[in-house]
Amino acid sequence: MADATYIPPAVWSADTVSGGRFANINRPTAGAREERELPVGEHPFQLYSLATPNGVKATIMLEELIEAGHAGAEYDAWTINIGDGEQFGSGFVGINPNSKIPALLDQSGPAPFRVFESGAIIVHLAEKFGAFLPTDPASRAEVLSWVFWQVASGPFIGGGFGHFYAYAPEKYEYPINRYAMETKRIFDVADKRLADSRFLAGDEYTLADIANFPWLAPFTEGNIYNDAKSFLSIDEYKNVGRWVAEIKARPAVQRGRIVNKVWGDEDTQLKERHSAADFDGKRLVSAPPA
Repeated sequence: MADATYIPPAVWSADTVSGGRFANINRPTAGAREERELPVGEHPFQLYSLATPNGVKATIMLEELIEAGHAGAEYDAWTINIGDGEQFGSGFVGINPNSKIPALLDQSGPAPFRVFESGAIIVHLAEKFGAFLPTDPASRAEVLSWVFWQVASGPFIGGGFGHFYAYAPEKYEYPINRYAMETKRIFDVADKRLADSRFLAGDEYTLADIANFPWLAPFTEGNIYNDAKSFLSIDEYKNVGRWVAEIKARPAVQRGRIVNKVWGDEDTQLKERHSAADFDGKRLVSAPPA
């Protein structure tokens, strides 16, 4: 049966209730909705985030830097619960006017400054510490191409497929087919690349892998968007599966995946992170929300 036809009005308004999982916080306007200061710790970096795929990009990056011996990458991680609308507090809007996690306050120098958007955060950190981003022009271009491929692809997977398949109040064939096709195409791009390369940008683990892993891994693990793994036949992408298995075994990745995680088994949650000791007693195998 064809989807019910929607005839757009001459001028759209927000009067109609959109429904869906995030209907209570979605509005067509930006800016703070309440006065709420952010906590600030003593480490060089203050991260305000949640362990969604975009948030995990930043925590994996920070943990990888620490694992590689960059003591200056120590950070405090504070949870911003987007389901409760905490991203609309005045303090958070002050460091991310787009009200999306993650956001970073870099207070490593004489004057603190903000960095927002997950892609910008991980590139900033890579350049600051000279890590996971080659300086050779060709290699650097390859890494950044795969980083921004992910930045461009993420909305198709999350706001597109994830929304219409898992979160929308009604299921309609056209949008689900549209974004299922695009999600599978994205996996096919990665799978074909990984047939010829150990990692996305070549033989070395780089920023390209840190950016893409948090989005692709949950599908291969089967713990995102309900039964999306079987619906999309994700097991077809053998090279992506091999790549995911190698990266998820990295200790820094395992730590990064549970920082700011506030769902699932209690021993896989770490609401705040202030030192390496916070991981004591935690089970370092985690899953994002489905």
